[in-house]
Amino acid sequence: MKGPRSVPTAPLLRSLTSRPCPRYAPNGVKAMRPTPSQYRTFLRPERPTHRAVEGLNLNRMKHESYDYHIRRRNFLLCGAISGIIAICYTSYLISVQLRKPKKFDSGLPDKLDPFNTEAGSKRKTVVHDAQGREVVPTGNSTVPTFPRTLDLAIGADEGQEKVSGVEYTLVGLGVRTVSFLGIQVYMVGYYIATPDIAAIQSRLNKEINPVATTLVPSEKDELRKALLDPERGEKLWNSILQETKPRSVFRIVPVRNTDFPHLRDGLVRAITARSQGNNAKYGDEGFGMAMKEFKAMFTKGSLPTHSEMLMCRDAAGALTITYDDGKSGMATVGRVEEERLSRLLWLNYLAGSKVASEQARKNIVEGLMEFVERPVGTVATQVI
Repeated sequence: MKGPRSVPTAPLLRSLTSRPCPRYAPNGVKAMRPTPSQYRTFLRPERPTHRAVEGLNLNRMKHESYDYHIRRRNFLLCGAISGIIAICYTSYLISVQLRKPKKFDSGLPDKLDPFNTEAGSKRKTVVHDAQGREVVPTGNSTVPTFPRTLDLAIGADEGQEKVSGVEYTLVGLGVRTVSFLGIQVYMVGYYIATPDIAAIQSRLNKEINPVATTLVPSEKDELRKALLDPERGEKLWNSILQETKPRSVFRIVPVRNTDFPHLRDGLVRAITARSQGNNAKYGDEGFGMAMKEFKAMFTKGSLPTHSEMLMCRDAAGALTITYDDGKSGMATVGRVEEERLSRLLWLNYLAGSKVASEQARKNIVEGLMEFVERPVGTVATQVI
């Protein structure tokens, strides 16, 4: 059996206990242990010191504050001056643009098609110019638009029409070209008196369907083929011009400088070509005198670009030609009473194997298709 353990002696216990660190070293040098005031813990913030303001330089702080406010003032002043300069320069640019002459038609694309397709049918493209007038683009850069309607006293009957004039509606237009090079000479548009459109609608409908008031797509295609056929189209237009007798106008606007004799030669050749070989109808003295009167109207004078010439055919078939150079206003060039002459002149643009402008003939046919797809008598009240 083991005996009881011996208890450690006092010297051994003293060696195991920690000795307090002396505040001063034996040689009188201060110990490295910090004073209680230098302790800082998470829960015990640093004690404020009463010597924090002793290092401040009030004079230096004053100069720094002054320099800061001077720099800020200069920066704000530069911004204000820059803003004033920008406003003045922008105002100057706006005033320069406002003083420039306006080209109202130039906003239209040069190659805008006179017709667009809506729901499978071709319709004239109608836009508004800067004055709010309805115009139709021509696709030509020199003469970009034609008015959709014309108001003319020529061909007006007695009464209110004589005072206010007759409204003519554009049917179709195109460019007249010469030589194999396709040199463009003038733009031509065909207008029909709006009150007379109903009679043309009725006549065209009866050509295809005698009891129809409007034509369905298949009937429209048949009518289109008839109007484009050289023989059938000429026969149909002859009937319309002789029997229906609509008042109509051809508007001619040169796209290059030309003259009256040059235009006369082309028109006379077209009339002569259609009258030759049929002396029974056109070989009499009356028609010969009418040709002389027609030639005498185009003696001298130039046709500058953008001038306007109107060839007007009234209900009796009389031909009246007017001219406007854009400076002195509209003036009458001459008048020929012979109905046969104006009819042959109209056929030069409307029908036959050779027309003055194939583009104009096709567009006129498309314009007539717009008429026949509507009930007879409703075109005059149509809202574009």
